[in-house]
Amino acid sequence: MTDFAVGDLQGCLNPLVRLLERAHFNPKQDRLYATGDLVNRGPQSLETLRFCKSLGNAFHTVLGNHDLHLLAIARGIRQPTVHDTLDAILVAQDRSELLEWLQAQPLLVTLGEYSIVHAGIPPNWRLAQAQQFAAEVSQVLCSEQSGAYFKGMYGDAPDRWCDSLEGPARWRLITNYLTRMRYCTAGGQLNLQDKTAPQVSTEIASGDLAPWFSHTQRKTRKDKIIFGHWAALEGRDCGKNLFPLDTGYVWGGSMRLMNLDTGEYIHEVAPPKAR
Repeated sequence: MTDFAVGDLQGCLNPLVRLLERAHFNPKQDRLYATGDLVNRGPQSLETLRFCKSLGNAFHTVLGNHDLHLLAIARGIRQPTVHDTLDAILVAQDRSELLEWLQAQPLLVTLGEYSIVHAGIPPNWRLAQAQQFAAEVSQVLCSEQSGAYFKGMYGDAPDRWCDSLEGPARWRLITNYLTRMRYCTAGGQLNLQDKTAPQVSTEIASGDLAPWFSHTQRKTRKDKIIFGHWAALEGRDCGKNLFPLDTGYVWGGSMRLMNLDTGEYIHEVAPPKAR
């Protein structure tokens, strides 16, 4: 049995299928883990959801911000933007089945020595804390409180962790850390507006605003973290124990598949028309 991880799919099914064929992926014995954002921006969001769900126990994913956005739209809490490519899902006959399956996915998965999350883990959290807080939100998503969660999901505040946070504000910040974060301070204060790539991805920061993974005192520096979300990184080296898998296929880059047994990367480069 071989475990694989793949970066953000964003409704691009064909390159995933090609990657799995090249890796000789066998759903009867292998497992595929995704970094979230299965849908949106690409042309095959519905087909991607159906394919991933059809793999059964051979497929696992964490939730990304685009997945949560889809779930909020489906509830009528948010309207689609002009950039969303989710209409086919919203009118599909199997819509309810697909969305129920998606909403049941976690925000963080730990698999052996690896932890998989969409955006990252803030420098002020230990892995055990991230696991605890992710499980807390997952429990809310699977409860009658899910409506309150989605109504309160959007927004950039609060922007720094405090144990006394409660209800939607607490859930929102946990979600923003795990699914939207790029830059923050060493103390975990978020800046969710800047989406550009850092000049030097492996530069260590002492306390000011910097990529979440670059802070000297980050509490998960000894933990192996697989993440997506930040396509502008283009998959370049972010430092020891960090595995960035979103290489921006939907933006004309490539799709990255990682063999978790060997650490090998396999890439599917977007064709010229997609660039």
